[in-house]
Amino acid sequence: MKISGNIVDVINSNVFSGSLLIDKGRIIDVARENERYNTFIVPGFIDAHVHIESSMLVPSEFARLAVGHGTVATVSDPHEIANVLGVDGIRFMIENGNTVPFNFNFGAPPCVPATPFETSGANLDAADIDLLLARKDIKYLSEMMNYPGVINKDEEVIQKIAIAKRHGKPIDGHAPGLTGGALERYVRAGISTDHETISYDEGLEKILLGMKLIVREGSAAKNFDALSPLIMKYADQCMFCSDDKHPDDLVSDHIDGLVRKALQMGIDVMSVLKCACITPVIHYGLDAGLLRVGDRADFIEVDNLECFNVLRTFINGEVVAEHGKTLLPHVSVPFINKFCVNEKRVSDFFIKDMGKPVNVIEVINDQVVTGRMSMTCKSCGGNLVSDVNNDILKLVVVNRYEDCPPSIGFVKNFGLKKGAIASSVAHDSHNIVAVGTTDEDICNAVNLVIKQKGGLSVVYGDVSETLPLPVGGLMSNEDGYSVAKRYSRLDLIAKQLGSLLSAPFMALSFMPLLVIPKLKLSDKGLFDGEKFRFIDLIGVE
Repeated sequence: MKISGNIVDVINSNVFSGSLLIDKGRIIDVARENERYNTFIVPGFIDAHVHIESSMLVPSEFARLAVGHGTVATVSDPHEIANVLGVDGIRFMIENGNTVPFNFNFGAPPCVPATPFETSGANLDAADIDLLLARKDIKYLSEMMNYPGVINKDEEVIQKIAIAKRHGKPIDGHAPGLTGGALERYVRAGISTDHETISYDEGLEKILLGMKLIVREGSAAKNFDALSPLIMKYADQCMFCSDDKHPDDLVSDHIDGLVRKALQMGIDVMSVLKCACITPVIHYGLDAGLLRVGDRADFIEVDNLECFNVLRTFINGEVVAEHGKTLLPHVSVPFINKFCVNEKRVSDFFIKDMGKPVNVIEVINDQVVTGRMSMTCKSCGGNLVSDVNNDILKLVVVNRYEDCPPSIGFVKNFGLKKGAIASSVAHDSHNIVAVGTTDEDICNAVNLVIKQKGGLSVVYGDVSETLPLPVGGLMSNEDGYSVAKRYSRLDLIAKQLGSLLSAPFMALSFMPLLVIPKLKLSDKGLFDGEKFRFIDLIGVE
């Protein structure tokens, strides 16, 4: 097969007219020509850090949507499904990913569970990590979320890092707000990347210490604007990622959206493409094509180098998308899950008013970090309840792996004026998380998720709608475009109920994420992410 156009050689910062000769999925020759072409051939885009599960799609469906945007590969951390189903969940992701022509590169999640302060469905010890990293299809040690464990030389954490070094595989980081001597110790331990950076100064410090900076723009966390100036100086040390991308957003764009945004800001096209295509391949040692002889024939055709409209996407020499439309077939998948909890009663969500201020989680739109406030909450019949007028809502986390009393907290800035929403996508252990304006609506929303053994729900009065997620309580087995439409419907309803957040369900899913400061809620209680310990809900420390 022969494909001709203006070939964009990003490695050498060069563009020339020519043709690629392809045989058995590999480039066997790159021929320079004197012809004039209207299209440009560019290496395919790579998402350098993504949890496929957050798209609510199985890998094969994620690929169907992503290829339309020119994505040919991902560096995928499967710790969401691992927290539910352990090694069996990781095997499922790999096997399903292998059913489609797409370059998934899965890691071995070292933090399952992410902390000992929550209940998960599985545990991966050092022996499990060793077995995973021995596999050729496991490319790296996934994000080391237990950064206090690295800094304080926790025995099991250090053991897992040593195993990755022995296998010669990169180690991904997770270091929100970490600076100074603590950051230096984290990097010296062998951590090579970070995707949690939110400020220019923080990013610069990490780059100067030798880390690769993964610039994130997902459905919840959007850090591109703050970090993009670093791309101009340090393109060789930067990559692009979505981290967590909901299905409706994946329909709209993927890494191609970051490429266009960077170009609109005036960043040089070769610097942008280094981040989007080259640096991930080099850093992780991926078998993804870079338009060289011997490489896999993974590339895209675009109309120009300004708008980057993707005309066709090729993987292994096969056309997998044309003009934004996927050519990959839908693949049926088996159900795997772990859901062992009975329905709840409204009284389960009561919490006694002690006549004291309450520690409240402050939601920050488009960020996974939260603030912390101390406020007086509304009381009704001796029970602390949501205060819609002051936008202080009851937040609950329900253990989905065994029957236990719900954990209860309060959150500000969610914005709901009526109803409740709930989800079994609740990072990282994926218990059930819900927020609402009344205990009755919260209970109904939680019970809808329990009835379908995983999914999203929205309740207001007698009206309820759901998005079932029968695969691990995280992913749908349905067509990705249909899932995106159903999710968009729930997202719209949540906003019609008053939420001003750009992605209410995504924001909700991060309320139990204990490894991100400042204040979060696990199924075991309210958690201080800075001091890394539980705190009392009622009373000021």
